[in-house]
Amino acid sequence: MLLAFSSVPASGAGFQMAGDYEAFFRQLVKDRDYPGAAFAIVSRESILRIATEGHTTAARTHPINEQTTFRLASVSKPFAAELVGMLVKDGSLDWDDPISRYVPGFKIDGDVSRIRIRHLLGQSTGLMPHAYDNLLEDGKSMDSIWRKMSNLAYICEPGKCYGYQNSVFSLVDPVVEKVTSQDYETLVEQRIFKPLDMTTASVGYEAFINNPNHAKPHARRKGKWKTVPVQPNYYRAAPAAGVNASILDMSKWVQAQLGRHPEIVPPELVENLSKPRVKTRRELYRKQWKTMLSAAHYGLGWRIYQLGDEELVYHGGWVSGFRADVAFSLRRNIGIVVLLNAESSGISELTTRFWQMALAP
Repeated sequence: MLLAFSSVPASGAGFQMAGDYEAFFRQLVKDRDYPGAAFAIVSRESILRIATEGHTTAARTHPINEQTTFRLASVSKPFAAELVGMLVKDGSLDWDDPISRYVPGFKIDGDVSRIRIRHLLGQSTGLMPHAYDNLLEDGKSMDSIWRKMSNLAYICEPGKCYGYQNSVFSLVDPVVEKVTSQDYETLVEQRIFKPLDMTTASVGYEAFINNPNHAKPHARRKGKWKTVPVQPNYYRAAPAAGVNASILDMSKWVQAQLGRHPEIVPPELVENLSKPRVKTRRELYRKQWKTMLSAAHYGLGWRIYQLGDEELVYHGGWVSGFRADVAFSLRRNIGIVVLLNAESSGISELTTRFWQMALAP
């Protein structure tokens, strides 16, 4: 399926590049026999191209369309950072507030007051990477996981080193609830989804499976893609991995990051979230990306990739049966979203090829 529509005319070169990319996208999806996939290319002014390929399940009876919802996995993290940034702008909290002010029951083996809101969103708490994510995967409650963290000690001073988190990151949930007296799901709906007309976007397991137009997850089994059950575990860490959205919804959201709706998502907020803060050296060795990257950092809810003189704001997501990539260039006023209902590293080929085409002289 293909849609191409625009609020203002886009350049002929932009439409040509989008068309060339679509041909590559469709061929790779067919070659890899992915159950289903979708992409959107946008600028601030226009949705240049939306295309979908394949089906919601391996049975191939229900085609994916532009409103089919996918799990975003860790692409949920930029939504959490954006929401917190909106609360900071409101004056409800400050980036330098200690998390202990809002979650007094959270303890570690050390002075927990040194961890600030900006460290939480910036993956720089100073704690061991992926702390107790194994318990999250085992289905333990977030409260029990947070209590377990009293055994953790700092491996560096907060703000000084990178340590990717899911369970720790999701302390955003009780922080915003304490500040606003509203649950995280409601706030994301009120502050982001509804204002941006993201009509099929949601947070949580029940919302995903109860939507009849959702993509089912797939894993490779004996050389074939097999439909597998939706795993609810990471939904418990909603700020880290709880958002669901269609490719059309995501195109609207990326346009907002590029400045389409400054009254909802102020450009200064996006600039602050996408400011490089801690180095993420391991990203420099990612397959497909390693020949392109000259530097990599984490900002607040976003990765920042340097490709020579070009800076990309990026995040990827991976959860059982799904992959998602989002990246945009503020300088070039262009962005892409790629969604798969297949657990495949091939998503990096789809994303990097786009940027090779978009940034070509």
